[in-house]
Amino acid sequence: MPAPPFASLLIEHLDHLYTIAGPAPRAGARQGEISAIADGAVACCGPTILAAGTTEAVRAAVSVDDATRVIEGHGHSLVPGFVDAHTHVVFAGDRRGELRQRLAGATYAEVAGAGGGILATVRATRAASEQQLADETRARLAEMLRAGTTTCEAKSGYGLDVETELRMLRVVAALNVEQPIELVPTFMGAHEVPPEYRGRQSDYVTLVVDEMIPRAARLAEWCDVFCDRGFFTPDESRLILDAGMRAGMKARIHADELASSGGAALAASVGARSADHLVHVTAPDIDRLARAGVVATLLPCAAFYLKLGRFAPARDLIRGGVPVALATDVNPGGGISSSMAFAMTLACFAMEMTFEEALVAATINGASSIDRAHVVGSLEPGKQFDAVLIAGPATNLLRVNHSPIVAVFKKGRES
Repeated sequence: MPAPPFASLLIEHLDHLYTIAGPAPRAGARQGEISAIADGAVACCGPTILAAGTTEAVRAAVSVDDATRVIEGHGHSLVPGFVDAHTHVVFAGDRRGELRQRLAGATYAEVAGAGGGILATVRATRAASEQQLADETRARLAEMLRAGTTTCEAKSGYGLDVETELRMLRVVAALNVEQPIELVPTFMGAHEVPPEYRGRQSDYVTLVVDEMIPRAARLAEWCDVFCDRGFFTPDESRLILDAGMRAGMKARIHADELASSGGAALAASVGARSADHLVHVTAPDIDRLARAGVVATLLPCAAFYLKLGRFAPARDLIRGGVPVALATDVNPGGGISSSMAFAMTLACFAMEMTFEEALVAATINGASSIDRAHVVGSLEPGKQFDAVLIAGPATNLLRVNHSPIVAVFKKGRES
């Protein structure tokens, strides 16, 4: 009989281990059907998980020696590393001044109309060098890592011209090598219409389709578009997503954040992997999303900070059989928290999700949203060991202004 495989890292005697193992994405009742393993353990060799289960079972499945790092987990819980499936983490500039405007009652549209919003960040990002963009983004990613995010999607979309969009995607590629968080690149030239194309929106759509997408496709895995009231219509969005898919990118979409605008129906029609925001999604569109197998990536931090007055109907989406993921929407305007734990807190207390549903949404369903569920999002043999070690029960993640995360592991290494 061959010797058991050698474990370079063993975390054992955990009070609670959440592996979130099994087929993904999780939808309907399955979204909340997870349980903690008492006296849990995980063993890995380098970046790869060898075994996960009870301490007794894991100890029997692997070999350890003096070279093995053994971590005593008593008094702690372990969950998969968080997968933040929707971010605008690459940008320059600072829009925190807009907070005062919103707190004084200004709407999203009013802030944008006064020269703020997305276009304010476009001006700053266009003026920034590639090195400046990389340095500012690297600092934000370090903050996200400390908060337990080990994989995240990263969009362009603050350039709105060919060269700046490509610059942003090059920054994503460089930082994917330089720092621990794995980055999943998304092209989003259709984030807004730039000032030089105001009154000529169809010409801008042509620029995105004919010039941006062919050049961005070698740098981006996904193509995204802001399909909503005041941004891009469903017909324009379909042109853009179809062009992106022809170029080899996969489709995802900002949908129905500000109004019921046809974005969710379009996501189902084109076979998008994810429809994001969905604050105003309708019951018929929930059914369409479920039948098409689209993941609903919800962004409660954005609804909170933008003071939208409502949140996405997570309960209806789960009851309707749509897999729900959570993300922070890190951005300079409405996504000013990089904490997936805060997104989970809002999901539980503003969107009526259970803790278990929120944890699934922040891990394996987020991984499914970006086509990474075969690698990350759960603690199963053969997958990467990306994990978050928590002091006390995992529900301590919901304690705002508490710091229960004591260690974050990426590919088997403590970061």
